[in-house]
Amino acid sequence: MHVMALQASGGAGFSLIQHRIRCKKGGMRAVCSSATVRAEEEDKVKVGGSDLMVTRLGIGAWSWGDTSYWNNFQWDDKKLKAAKAAFDVSVDSGITFFDTAEVYGSSFSFGAINSETLLGRFIKERKEKDPAVEVAVATKFAALPWRLGRGSVVSALKHSLYRLGISSVELYQLHWPGIWGNEGYIDGLGDAVEKGLVKAVGVSNYSEKRLRDAYEQLKKRGIPLASNQVNYSLIYRAPEENGVKAACDELGITLIAYSPIAQGALTGKYTPENPPTGPRGRIYTPEVLTKLQPLISRIKEIGQNYNKTPTQVVLNWLIAQDNVVPIPGAKNAEQAQEFCGALGWRLTDEEVSELRSMASVIKPVIGFPVENFSAWSDKNPACTCS
Repeated sequence: MHVMALQASGGAGFSLIQHRIRCKKGGMRAVCSSATVRAEEEDKVKVGGSDLMVTRLGIGAWSWGDTSYWNNFQWDDKKLKAAKAAFDVSVDSGITFFDTAEVYGSSFSFGAINSETLLGRFIKERKEKDPAVEVAVATKFAALPWRLGRGSVVSALKHSLYRLGISSVELYQLHWPGIWGNEGYIDGLGDAVEKGLVKAVGVSNYSEKRLRDAYEQLKKRGIPLASNQVNYSLIYRAPEENGVKAACDELGITLIAYSPIAQGALTGKYTPENPPTGPRGRIYTPEVLTKLQPLISRIKEIGQNYNKTPTQVVLNWLIAQDNVVPIPGAKNAEQAQEFCGALGWRLTDEEVSELRSMASVIKPVIGFPVENFSAWSDKNPACTCS
């Protein structure tokens, strides 16, 4: 996921626990005859060329503790309990991959409480009840201008581990390319691996050029670049257009998709008469939402054929791209449970193509995307500090 300052599954072999779950369909609350998908070990996916295995869909924790973009600019005990319920429902349903960052909910982003702190607390409380539970944690290093050299990466990671209350994380990522110091940051990722503090390393919001450079730099040390986390959804397909998705597929780097439901715009919840509030309202304007309605209608029609919600359809569309792990943000238990319904089935190739074609007319302007900054800095290189 991105920071405000720089940016405004399925598979055979799933064990299905049959029961009826609450879900939203077509804007109306309904009880859906469905199944909770339990992601068994053999149905996890390998992250890039690393040994890390994660569930085909993860949960993003950007909103946890945040007051600058989400939660209507406030955080309270009710929202805390809702986030905890989202975590528990996800784990109960077999989704055990959680993505956070040191800047989510931090004082840097004018948050109320750090997302890493909350995730660490939730994991600790869960393990007290179920010591055998295994959770895969991904977090990120903020490439702040005053952070120079490789040592800043390991130092920041140790602070993240302290907040999380754990000795290592499964995946550590550079949140965005720095203004300078990028070669040193990549070396820092390698150092973190060699110190046993992380199982795998990745980047986020990296252009194709930067992605290839990082891959080659780590390769010299025998360390795979496991992932690139970028903004990717049915209506924001920049990774397909700027070469990032193709490079990931070529190099064996997993693409982790943040904002996979376009920050709620693809759920069918918003209309030209009822646009989202706050910062999202500047992206998904009534004009954009008007263009979006035919696509939303078709998504709903396809979903009805599978007894799935629009959210589940668009998440499944991403999973169908292969080599993509979407990480929708879950604010509460209901959202987390709905995300689980994106697993255990697959859209047809014809449906995937039809939705891509219909979505091609939607061109949301995502503020100042970090990948644009990355492309600009490629053409205007600053010094690198190692």
